Amino acid sequence: MVELVRQDNPRHGALLLALSALLFAVMGVLIREVSSGVNNETVVFFRNLVGVFFFLPVMLIKGFAPFRTRRLTSHFLRTFYGLGAMYCFFYAIAHLPLADAMVFTYAAPVFTPLLAWWWLRESLTPRIVGMVLIGFVGVLLVAKPSGALFEPKAFAGVAASLLAAAAFVSIRAMSNSEPASRIVFYFATFSTLLSAIPMLWARQTLNQHQLLLLFAIGLVATTSQLVMSKAYALAPPGKIGPLSYLAIVFSGAFAWYLWGEVPGWSSWLGAALIFVASLLSITLPAARAKTT
Repeated sequence: MVELVRQDNPRHGALLLALSALLFAVMGVLIREVSSGVNNETVVFFRNLVGVFFFLPVMLIKGFAPFRTRRLTSHFLRTFYGLGAMYCFFYAIAHLPLADAMVFTYAAPVFTPLLAWWWLRESLTPRIVGMVLIGFVGVLLVAKPSGALFEPKAFAGVAASLLAAAAFVSIRAMSNSEPASRIVFYFATFSTLLSAIPMLWARQTLNQHQLLLLFAIGLVATTSQLVMSKAYALAPPGKIGPLSYLAIVFSGAFAWYLWGEVPGWSSWLGAALIFVASLLSITLPAARAKTT
């Protein structure tokens, strides 16, 4: 297997993560459209299944060679973190007010620098911590959570945030030998196999419109995963992680344009803080990392 030389480019990584956040917001719009008639188990399964078909043209042309790996365990762990986060988020959305679930959805960047420092020995500076907290305060102002944030069921949301952060850091840990396409391929494959299990009891009949929406969700999600994986290969997760907060700003813009949901003053203030954190993320000097 050819080892990749990790070449950090924080600014390019930041721009790619911002693009990933935009794609994530588009995916959210599509999920909102389809979820009125399709259950969560089906959405998760098709989101992953389309990702596998996404790579079929490459396999037909080049065979399986581009996807051969000696780090199968690492890929499975990345899948465990990512798919676990997905199901925990869905549980939080089903059992908590939407605003509270949204907070947990975007809390992962709070934990990412800590995990990157502990796992990859990447630097954790006061500026990075401050940048992350500014962005998270912005999320709180946009989401306006309720007291349900502190109920026992909210632990599922906390678990989702931790698992998502672990997934981001695991991508960085593999990036010295695994290209983004290989990381996303194994995530899609393993996730499809695992998410097929609930379909044994949650299967439902779908019409053509629903199938088209599910295909679009899978296509956008897979593209977002590829872009995100490349972003974390180019820059330390703790440094560019706050750019993930842009997804909530993009989501708000789509909600205003498509459904006329006009944000209040706190949402505007929160969006401004998120942009500040994102700009700090882009302009922050590259951190020295000791990756094992």
